[in-house]
Amino acid sequence: MPHKITDDCIMCGTCKEECPAEAISEGDPKYQINPELCTDCAACADVCPVEACVPE
Repeated sequence: MPHKITDDCIMCGTCKEECPAEAISEGDPKYQINPELCTDCAACADVCPVEACVPE
């Protein structure tokens, strides 16, 4: 199951830097995860300072 980014996102970019699948891109008003690229590795969830990356 891919992850998603909630409205708690503070646009710090930490998740994007950590994503090995390059599934995260900058959106407006928060980062977005492409579910077709997400491998459900949870690297984004492990580094998010506000726990905005959650399983979909």
